[in-house]
Amino acid sequence: MSTATHADVTRRDFLYIATGAVGAVGVALTAWPFISQMNPDASVKALASIEFDLAPIAEGQEVTIKWRGNPVIIRNRTAKEIEAAKAVPLTDLKDPIARSAVAKDGAPATDENRTVAGHEQFLVMMGVCTHLGCVPQGDNPLKEFAVVEGSLKVGGWFCPCHGSHYDTAGRIRKGPAPENLAVPPYSFLSDSKIKIG
Repeated sequence: MSTATHADVTRRDFLYIATGAVGAVGVALTAWPFISQMNPDASVKALASIEFDLAPIAEGQEVTIKWRGNPVIIRNRTAKEIEAAKAVPLTDLKDPIARSAVAKDGAPATDENRTVAGHEQFLVMMGVCTHLGCVPQGDNPLKEFAVVEGSLKVGGWFCPCHGSHYDTAGRIRKGPAPENLAVPPYSFLSDSKIKIG
């Protein structure tokens, strides 16, 4: 009698476990479409990284493109703009950190840490003011807005909302913005093509 009871208990345990396992699989298969629909759309995944041809941007010109819904400024800087950016002592900077995905975290805000070596003429940075998220203007006709006080006598960017001034390396020099314009992760696929993201 005890042998039969022991066998019944074992069979009953097996049935409970098997029923529970089938139920769990059924719940997972039913829930999967709902969980899967929360993944990003294919169009969003496509924007995770973009490629851009730099060849049409002449020296001294800039373009603004969109990446992940935000403006990205790409400027082909002149030798004078690069020289002005490199001449700025780090002690003169309001934000001493590069804020650059192409440099190590916490790297100093030198011009070299905000560009890719060998391609210093191209400055790629987010076009979002770090104060309240406005879009800074560069190459504007009112050059007094683009000129930063001190030894810098060439372009830059100016945020019209609250008067933040950024130099030719996108570093905050004057105004309420607390940080330099961020440099997104990017790399050169060739001398005239970059991949952002």
